[in-house]
Amino acid sequence: MIRKHALFLWATIFVIASAIAAVTPRFGRASELTTYSFPSIYGGHIDTKQWQGKPYLVVNTASQCAFTKQYADLQKLYDIYRDAGFGMIAVPSDDFNQEFDSNAEVKSFCALNYDIDMPMSETLAVTGAQAHPFFMAVRARSGFAPAWNFNKILIGGDGQVLATWGASTRPLSQKLTRMIEAELARPPQQP
Repeated sequence: MIRKHALFLWATIFVIASAIAAVTPRFGRASELTTYSFPSIYGGHIDTKQWQGKPYLVVNTASQCAFTKQYADLQKLYDIYRDAGFGMIAVPSDDFNQEFDSNAEVKSFCALNYDIDMPMSETLAVTGAQAHPFFMAVRARSGFAPAWNFNKILIGGDGQVLATWGASTRPLSQKLTRMIEAELARPPQQP
């Protein structure tokens, strides 16, 4: 009985700490990221080089999470700004044990439930030693690593980590859209 209470207490502390960390955006240091390639869930690769000079958002996602409904707003965000050059990558991950077992299941779920056509990678690790190199570089340069699903990382046209947000920040929130609009309004950055 005491062990159950201790586990519950630790789980509660983790959720509260994650919620507090998620409310405040973290702003990156002046360290430029290089370009990265992600294996696409649709086949081929997604190369961040295509967005050089423009902002892009990378979001670690999961299909069986309380925040999964954010897929709808992520697609809307992409639809609103993609013609202006804005990029986005949804990165399914099972790091928090809330993703389907196969890429085919993830792809089907997202297509059927959210009509997703934004760039989406195969299921990848986003934390720890097995994390995709993009997430390792973000952690090394800004100190940010996803603490849960649907964490958001905004990269500026100059390749800098502009800001990061936790799961509770909605994709269409003003704090996020204002930063995207400001970056899109800047003259194109030279690599």
